[in-house]
Amino acid sequence: MRLDQIDILISSQRNMNVKNKRVVTVLNEKGQEAINAYEHYNKKTTVENIQATVFDAFGNEIKKIKRKDFRDQCATDGGTVFSDSRYIFLDYTPTQYPFTIIYESEIETSTTAFIPQWFPLNDYQLSVEKSILNVSYPDNLGFKKMEFNFANFKINKTVDSSTKLSYIATNIPALKQEDYSPAYSVLPKVMMCLELFHLEGVDGTAKSWKEYGQWYSDKFLTGTTELPEETKIKIKNLVGDEKDPIKKAAIVYKYLQEKSRYVSIQVGIGGWKPMLANDVDRLGYGDCKALSNYTRALLNAVDVPSYVTLLYGDRDKHDIQSDFVSMQGNHMILSIPNGDNYVFLECTSQDNPFGYQANFTDDRTVLVVKPDGGEIVRTKNYENKGNAQSSKGNYSLVENGDFSGNIEIVSQGSQYSQKYRLETTQPTEREKHYKEYWDNINNLKINKTTFSNDKDKISFTENTAISAVNYGIVSNNKMIFVVNAFNQTSGVIKRIRNRKNPFEIQRGSYDTDEIAVALPTGFTIESLPTTFELNTKFGEYKTEIIQKDNNNLIYKRSIFIKKGIYKNTEYDEFRLFMEQISRNDNAKIILTKKQ
Repeated sequence: MRLDQIDILISSQRNMNVKNKRVVTVLNEKGQEAINAYEHYNKKTTVENIQATVFDAFGNEIKKIKRKDFRDQCATDGGTVFSDSRYIFLDYTPTQYPFTIIYESEIETSTTAFIPQWFPLNDYQLSVEKSILNVSYPDNLGFKKMEFNFANFKINKTVDSSTKLSYIATNIPALKQEDYSPAYSVLPKVMMCLELFHLEGVDGTAKSWKEYGQWYSDKFLTGTTELPEETKIKIKNLVGDEKDPIKKAAIVYKYLQEKSRYVSIQVGIGGWKPMLANDVDRLGYGDCKALSNYTRALLNAVDVPSYVTLLYGDRDKHDIQSDFVSMQGNHMILSIPNGDNYVFLECTSQDNPFGYQANFTDDRTVLVVKPDGGEIVRTKNYENKGNAQSSKGNYSLVENGDFSGNIEIVSQGSQYSQKYRLETTQPTEREKHYKEYWDNINNLKINKTTFSNDKDKISFTENTAISAVNYGIVSNNKMIFVVNAFNQTSGVIKRIRNRKNPFEIQRGSYDTDEIAVALPTGFTIESLPTTFELNTKFGEYKTEIIQKDNNNLIYKRSIFIKKGIYKNTEYDEFRLFMEQISRNDNAKIILTKKQ
């Protein structure tokens, strides 16, 4: 990145102009993404200018690319069935590397609710010679900014007056992405917002979360929860004499899941304002806002209070920045008061258990939108040992090393979400899953699988019968096999020399295994792995083998991984911990054939 310059001019609450100039030298095909030559637009945002010029390695101009040469298409994704948002983008295929491209654009918008964030370094494997941000704004709109992760970078800030702000970042070497780096918290950035802003024809105010929540409730939610009388009667009949609000909510949630499905329709203010509950009731579909609001309407009909809740939905935990009041989030769920806490509902899911959140909306700060204002709260944290997998089973070996076994695996907490959809997969997908899960067993054959999904206890049980030829290796009157057949930790933790970032284990877990092993007749035990135990700040691990008689063993194993953020200097210690587990999971039994 030779130059990445953003000039933002906010001339009023209802007008913002953003100019971009980006000069990028692309060294090989992996650098194509760094060009980022695209702009979004809609009825409230226009692209005033967009162009690019391409130069060869010696600085000779190869091509000028004008607006008509850019591609222009509807900004829909797999879940969006209709949108009035479009984007225009450069689709350039180079004839040679390296090349340099100068990209320039200008947009004009009445939406000032979202001021572009500044990322002086916006990706890994990308070096930056110069990145510039210039912002001009009126002094009466409550302009605010927040800086993140500046400490290790060359970034200078200039405040020309009370209405002008500039940042210049220079000579930032490319960074390598480091495994286990904390999500969303490593690269430098600046967030900006206005306390008085405009969104799709609606003026807004956000001096506090309470004020923001009240504005959102008044402008976007008022008048959206009317339902047909027949639907109200149906819901009341379903609930019957139940008095407990949480039990009533569970009945309503089941009704929602059976009746509706998720689609996204983003048109004008509909990107922020929910579809009317009446329309969702009639059509049977909606996006996250529509379905959350529809569930709110259904709960209203049976006198259960609930509140729409804004957050970042992502497998990586991503907080609403609670000390920076602004429009944030990419997803909506529903909150139901339950004593001093809340039960949170994912209204877009047709198969989630009631109140279940892992691994998309769990353990993060969110904004609960109440009629009298917003409230920042934290969603459910699935604790380390609650994310459990318990395995009980058996296997036997015969004289030639062939293997047959049965295993029952019970998954709970965040591990439940990784398993419960197995019951709806096609047989070929299911077989693929198990062959990947038990990739330590060659020639694996899945003989039978049955499932039990207890949504009340949020517990998923797999019962599987498997077999394999030559699991035990027979040679020179000996048989060698790995005792831990069903739950090996084989993932290698990558060595990272001179690690820069701290590392994070986002979710803890707790696995316990108890496996009965029947040895082949005609063999005696020559060597058994000894009891092995580890206890570190990252977790605990223990294995033991109990010999019941000459032909029957019990293999016991437990592995506990603790969530947490750890220092970069502790990474090698963590890697060693995981390597010791992996090595011990591969411990072998040696048998000798009787003569």
